[in-house]
Amino acid sequence: MPYTRRSFVTSSAATGAWLALGAPLLARADDTVELPFANGSRQLAAYPQKRALLVMTTRPVQLETPFSVFDGNVFTPNYAFFVRWHLAGVPTTIDPVAFRLNVHGLVARPLSLTLRDLRHFPTVEVDAVCQCSGNSRGFFAPRVPGGQWGNGAMGNARWRGARLRDILRHAGVQSSAVQIRFRGLDAPVEAGTPPFLKALDVDRAMSEDVIVAYEMNGEPLPLLNGYPVRLVVPGWYATYWVKMLSDIEAIDHVDDNFWMKTAYRIPATPGGNVDPAATGFATVPINKLTIRSFITNLTDGEKIAAKPTSVQGIAFNSGAGIKRVEFSSDGGTSWSDAALGRDYGNYAFRPWSTRFVPKAGTSYVLACRATGNDGETQTNLAVWNPGGYLRNVIETTKVSAA
Repeated sequence: MPYTRRSFVTSSAATGAWLALGAPLLARADDTVELPFANGSRQLAAYPQKRALLVMTTRPVQLETPFSVFDGNVFTPNYAFFVRWHLAGVPTTIDPVAFRLNVHGLVARPLSLTLRDLRHFPTVEVDAVCQCSGNSRGFFAPRVPGGQWGNGAMGNARWRGARLRDILRHAGVQSSAVQIRFRGLDAPVEAGTPPFLKALDVDRAMSEDVIVAYEMNGEPLPLLNGYPVRLVVPGWYATYWVKMLSDIEAIDHVDDNFWMKTAYRIPATPGGNVDPAATGFATVPINKLTIRSFITNLTDGEKIAAKPTSVQGIAFNSGAGIKRVEFSSDGGTSWSDAALGRDYGNYAFRPWSTRFVPKAGTSYVLACRATGNDGETQTNLAVWNPGGYLRNVIETTKVSAA
């Protein structure tokens, strides 16, 4: 369904007036969630096309998925998918007929593509995790600046669209091109704020799995997740997944705009880890996801019955695929293999499950540890860097049996 102004208002259940995205809908002051770290109180609010999500900020809009959504949902519903914008000037209405995706720069044939044009390219689908670079930043110790996300700034979806390389080949990227730069329709609201631009090396942009997506889980993208099209870069952090993608430019240099040269940088060290007191270390742009796994059906501090108990969760990495998930009920002293569920592809959530038998009156520290087909595994100690990126420590969940 095209997202006209009318349909967007209708889908938000709003009546009587056009409501800007900066104003939470259906929120009450007593609807809050407490995340397990300092200053972790979050209001719940339902925005257009969204269920109630945890509000990080309203300008720009940043919404976190409640972690319970991930239990039993290999594919994160569109209405529950997290939202992260960098600039507050997000269009609240898109004319799908007037929309154009412009391709220019070092190309033989500049393009101005309509949504209909994009559907003339071969259609592809990829199941892939979209994870905010700052997901889980709130757990960093010592604390770091930036959005204090819990573990819900991620989601897994089936993305459908056209391969970026097919578009670039149609435009005829010249041999002098070094990177491909991307821009969306969001804009700064104050003079001097740099526009949000991201860039990929030509080789990465030309890989078969990078797509310009116009569908998400079989439906048009929600406006807050980038309607009408967004870039999908499987296995890489969401900062590259430019929303409301409107401009693709082939350039002859490594992009040095703020969002590449200054923001979203990680230490050029093993695992992106540095001592909190370290200074003067070299950095590189953030890129591939780290391997992670979570328990999804039990919550920290939960009371469980003293009987055989199912434990289930999800795991993912940057595209090697999950080889193994191990489970521990004693905080990592001993481990046993969990059963892997259906494989939806190397970029997607991989479900896993196991069982254990708790004893009455006993407390347990449950843990899960994923290993990829490339041998990468989760760390025993959490990494630290000043950006609050790359967390992939073994996560634990404390429960007690009655």
